[in-house]
Amino acid sequence: MSLIEALNWRYATKKMNGEKVSQDKVDQIIAAAHLAPTSSGLQPFKVIVVTNPELKEKIKALAFGQGQITDCSHLLIFAAWENYTEEKIRAVFANLNSERGLPESATADYMNMLITNYTGRSAEENFVHAAKQAYIGFGIALTEAALLKVDATPMEGFDPAGLDELLGLKEQGLRSVTLLPLGYRDEAGDWLVNLKKVRRPLEDFVIEMN
Repeated sequence: MSLIEALNWRYATKKMNGEKVSQDKVDQIIAAAHLAPTSSGLQPFKVIVVTNPELKEKIKALAFGQGQITDCSHLLIFAAWENYTEEKIRAVFANLNSERGLPESATADYMNMLITNYTGRSAEENFVHAAKQAYIGFGIALTEAALLKVDATPMEGFDPAGLDELLGLKEQGLRSVTLLPLGYRDEAGDWLVNLKKVRRPLEDFVIEMN
């Protein structure tokens, strides 16, 4: 299946049937998010995987009762750094240099420039930037799920502060950004499943500047 075919197949699944997604497919979806491009390669977000039924029930209560939270096989939570810190940036470059067999001096100038720029901004500005990076990984995970014919529902409709408190994310320097339930569509119970996929006309979407 081509990428365009996969994107035409997928939709924001409204009702899932509870069937489990195999671990190898979940691993591939997470790997896709892990390989996503991010600004300066900092990967300022984490993916939290929830399968515990009791925990999913608590999250559902924070997501306006949306059934996909509990009917899904795996719930992925994308959580961004609440701030960029010198310690976090140094840790990224220490790992980078170690993996590439480079001396610290090879990336010192660029790393120090990033530290100066990020630590000179407000925490909220940095969180917004980190959340944008999380969305890149989120989009790629959603796409990989479609290629694997795993249904998924992108969700912003939840109480982030409540979820952060429930999962203790503040203590980890994280804030929740978006949710991605993974599972399989309930063909009989989902009102959206058979409706035509509709997007704005292409000529109203693309601006050509020749």
